[in-house]
Amino acid sequence: MKAGACEYEEDGEKGAAGNKKPNGLPIWGNEKTMNLNPLILTNIQSSQYFKVNLYQLKTYHEVIDEIYYNVTHLEPWEKGSRKTSGQTGMCGGVRGVGAGGIVSTAFCILYKLYTLRLTRKQVVGLLNHADSPYIRGLGFMYVRFTQPPADLWDWLEPYLDDEEEIDVRAGGGQTTTIGHTVRHMLSKLEWYSTLFPRIPVPIQKELEKKLAEHAAAKAAANPTVAPPAKKDWYGGRPEAEAVPQKEHGRSRGSSQEYNCRDERVRDTDRERERGRDRDGTRSQDRERDWQGDRTRERNGDHDRSRNRHRDRERDRGQTDRERDRERDRERDRDRERDRDRERERDRGDRERERDRDRHRHRERDHSHDRKHRRRDRYSYPDDRGDFAELLEREKHRIKKERKRDGSRERSRRSRSPDKDRRRHH
Repeated sequence: MKAGACEYEEDGEKGAAGNKKPNGLPIWGNEKTMNLNPLILTNIQSSQYFKVNLYQLKTYHEVIDEIYYNVTHLEPWEKGSRKTSGQTGMCGGVRGVGAGGIVSTAFCILYKLYTLRLTRKQVVGLLNHADSPYIRGLGFMYVRFTQPPADLWDWLEPYLDDEEEIDVRAGGGQTTTIGHTVRHMLSKLEWYSTLFPRIPVPIQKELEKKLAEHAAAKAAANPTVAPPAKKDWYGGRPEAEAVPQKEHGRSRGSSQEYNCRDERVRDTDRERERGRDRDGTRSQDRERDWQGDRTRERNGDHDRSRNRHRDRERDRGQTDRERDRERDRERDRDRERDRDRERERDRGDRERERDRDRHRHRERDHSHDRKHRRRDRYSYPDDRGDFAELLEREKHRIKKERKRDGSRERSRRSRSPDKDRRRHH
């Protein structure tokens, strides 16, 4: 198997030399994410398969062997691991944003190839590999996710009519050709539950024009071949496309093999139709049961609502009576409180009046006492003996004062000669 890989790798190198293109490849878009959906990239980087198994693979040839033995489809999610029913808008369908799942082996290996930074020779070796169509399929997806849109036609145009079969659907049942897959990559953005990088509008129009010219040239060269069906089943999950057959150079055994394959596809289609019919019948039964349950619930809700209304009315009557009684009690309490305040106010007024009377009597007694004392001090005695005694006392007082003043004058005079003597000395 590895020998075949080396052989095609050498062929790619010759092609590159003939075109005189550098062996290094440019990376278009976001170099950190490889233009992958963020949800898919997160699931890849956190998966045990990528972190453990693929981490041990260090060379290009080891990764090719891993593709040969383990890749069985090209979807981003493993079958049955992602539920999108009931999701709408950005959370469902083709965007792949809302609900994750188990990321597929193919996309883990695709990101592993991106970490190896493949050269032009290695990518050409992937596109022309003879051992497995899934090695070629991952090569085409590597080109679509990483190469500039202007270079896509040069990369993919030689493979537009490639008739090697490949089953790209998880779980099988959607066999197509490499050529149809390449045409889809050039004309559509949807790839099952994810999107390819967007192509600028001028380049997209040019690609569609070239595809139309290629289809017209092919139809003119071989009028008996029916044009390919214009059914986009990569975004959803419709029927498998019938593989175009060659008119010349096909043996009887090959025709019988294709007839058997067509019969198996038809049997698969019939089984799918029966499954849809059964699912539709079950859905109708579930809808009918749900409607019945809903009607019973609605009737029960109506009865419960009527009972609740009656209970509320009864409770409201009792509540109103209780409220009236409470209002009356509150009114009585207010009246009693007002009476208490009036009594307290009257008692306070009487106390203040009593205090004022008391103060008034005290002031009157005090003023009467002062008046009597003043009269006693300045009144003259009527008795002559008392007056003579008073006059005698006054004379004695005046005499003492004169005597005191004379002694002061003498002491002053006696001190002044001493000062004069000291001054003369």
